[in-house]
Amino acid sequence: MDYILAFLSNGLTDASWWQIVVFTLVVTHITIAAVTIYLHRCQAHRGLDLHPAVAHFFRFWLWLTTGMVTKQWVAIHRKHHARCERDGDPHSPMVYGIWRVLFRGAELYRDESNNRETLDKFGKGTPDDWMERNVYSRYSARGIMLMMLIDVLLFGAVGLTVWAVQMAWIPFWAAGVVNGLGHFWGYRNFASPDTSTNISPWGIIIGGEELHNNHHAHASSAKFSSKWYEFDVGWVYISIMRMLGLATVKKVAPKLKLGEDQGSISLDTLQGVITHRYEIMARYADMLKKAGSQELTRLQAKASGANLALFRKARRALHKSEDDASLKPEHRAQLDEVLSSNQKLSTMVQMRRELSRLWESSSASSEQLLADLQAWCQRAQQSGIAQLDEFAQRLRRYAA
Repeated sequence: MDYILAFLSNGLTDASWWQIVVFTLVVTHITIAAVTIYLHRCQAHRGLDLHPAVAHFFRFWLWLTTGMVTKQWVAIHRKHHARCERDGDPHSPMVYGIWRVLFRGAELYRDESNNRETLDKFGKGTPDDWMERNVYSRYSARGIMLMMLIDVLLFGAVGLTVWAVQMAWIPFWAAGVVNGLGHFWGYRNFASPDTSTNISPWGIIIGGEELHNNHHAHASSAKFSSKWYEFDVGWVYISIMRMLGLATVKKVAPKLKLGEDQGSISLDTLQGVITHRYEIMARYADMLKKAGSQELTRLQAKASGANLALFRKARRALHKSEDDASLKPEHRAQLDEVLSSNQKLSTMVQMRRELSRLWESSSASSEQLLADLQAWCQRAQQSGIAQLDEFAQRLRRYAA
């Protein structure tokens, strides 16, 4: 009896509280690494290939600690990119609301995992060997039951708490925080056509998934960090495995390359502009916000009453988004009212619309796109607006 009580109290390890905490943090971090490296970067986006032994370890570990099926996770994530922020997105806070995604994201995942059409359309190319068919997919719940038994054997009754933390880790951090906050709050390096944000410049807790806007801008890149101050711990692990011959990186985001201003635009310049279009539009948005704030400050100094309130609302509208499409109707109406009486801001907003339409035309030839870009830069330089002139000069320096 005493032995049974001792076992329930201490398990086989008789570990101290801090050893149990360290164990919990280590095993949950391995799970995070398996999700971001294997499921996300390798399987969903094919940004890298993993050695079969490494890939199978991750598959086994995810079966043991999450019960997730590779095909289901990959299909749901690919559908998210295909339908991002629109009807059909499995877990967009713009569709379901931030609180539902943040705290009930796992339910949205389970609902979509039962959608056979999603799995058939978006789950192609995932493992389909004997282990997948007869163990991992067929008995997905038995892995987590085995993990509970291991935790209890190691730590006794406290092992149930360790197991509970393991079971909640991915649903909260991945299904909740990344899918929720990653499309709701944070900063943006790239004006990608969605609401994705970088939650933090230091991707440690969620394996680099904190850099969600960077990922949406270059989805197939195996590296999520973009700026010099950003840190992607998942990329660190991938780099170590690559040095050991356990991983092959297939694609990373193109680095921005600025050449000399030749005074004209070539096809190479056009290719560079299209490649870095999200960075360009984010830069344009920053330029417009600064110029708009300066202009509205000047106008506010002369305004009073209703006009003063309108200018304040227009300033907020300018800071809401990189493009007009994602503005709420009331913000767009406020902005349009101010633009109708201010030629400088009106020109800058119109030039932004024309620039974004340049790469939205899927049927235009390279020659037509080149002519359109040349014409845009010419109009920018002839606008009499210093900011547009400088922006056009910078565009001519982009290279593929």
